[in-house]
Amino acid sequence: MSEPIQNNNPGRPRVLLILGYGLASIFLVWVLHDFHLVRALRDFANVDWKWVVLGMACDVFSYGIQALRWKFLLAPFGKVRLGRSIRAVYSGLFANIILPLRPGEFLRSYVLANSEDIRLGRVLGSVGVERFIDLVVATAALAAVSLVVELPRRFQRVAYILGIVTLVLLAIVGALILYLEIKIGSTPQPDARRRRLPGRAMAVLTDLHAMGTAPSFYPAVLTSLLIPFFQVLGLWAMMHSYGLQLSFLAAVVVLLIINLGVSLPNAPANVGAYQLFCVLGLSVFQVEKTTATGFSIFAFLALTLPLVFLGFAALLRSGLSLRSMREKVSGMPGQDLESDSRA
Repeated sequence: MSEPIQNNNPGRPRVLLILGYGLASIFLVWVLHDFHLVRALRDFANVDWKWVVLGMACDVFSYGIQALRWKFLLAPFGKVRLGRSIRAVYSGLFANIILPLRPGEFLRSYVLANSEDIRLGRVLGSVGVERFIDLVVATAALAAVSLVVELPRRFQRVAYILGIVTLVLLAIVGALILYLEIKIGSTPQPDARRRRLPGRAMAVLTDLHAMGTAPSFYPAVLTSLLIPFFQVLGLWAMMHSYGLQLSFLAAVVVLLIINLGVSLPNAPANVGAYQLFCVLGLSVFQVEKTTATGFSIFAFLALTLPLVFLGFAALLRSGLSLRSMREKVSGMPGQDLESDSRA
């Protein structure tokens, strides 16, 4: 696991890279069109730094909770130390900030797998479970907020589509867990069953079954509610520091729109996508475009800078340098996953 991973398909990342930078450029051109710099600088000078510090602290703390959730999800495969989970999460955030296409999910999986002696395939699988839980929480939050906040029709359509997709995925995952509970969980000889499916597929399904039925899965779900709560609280504090007297529910809507937008292939640190979708989210509450643009830039810088310093420190503590980090994320983890499925 300590060797750099080779990229078996260099053409695909290049296309995604071009797409990500291209979209970021288009987004920034639209956001900065008719932007009044002098007015934005005046708004920057008038921010309330007590609210800024609170927003930074809430955002940083949310990723500590994410590390705790990760520890719970991986409990069926070994005792994960919270300090190393936190270190891996912040290392991944640092990679996402300075590199395009968000390679931090793989990097943090590599760091934790290497330090806690858990197979990389299992750790990556837990990241997939995290994303699925986040999708369910985001869909539920969007549905709840839409009942009390009047959203434009285009956002209502997105909410409906997201809800349908989430329900379908929930049904599929539930059926898979039920299948494994019947076919594997109750049989004394699981190896005989495993031969009916390819080794890698069976390994993935078995790990999913282990995470979904473990007692530690329930605290993982509960902590998943705290992660967006503190992120919304951080964004709401930034709004107040900037003089935007919007409600907590408004911050929920804006954060959901931002998170949906930055899921596209993008440039390092979600530059461009963050600003565009922050402005679109604020437009729901009739915030004027120049004010919204200035806030999107200010909030982006204020919430990103602490993660740069903490992430770089975590990367060094994990034994990686900038050069070795680039080597680890330079290709897809195909070879390591293949070796995992044969283990």
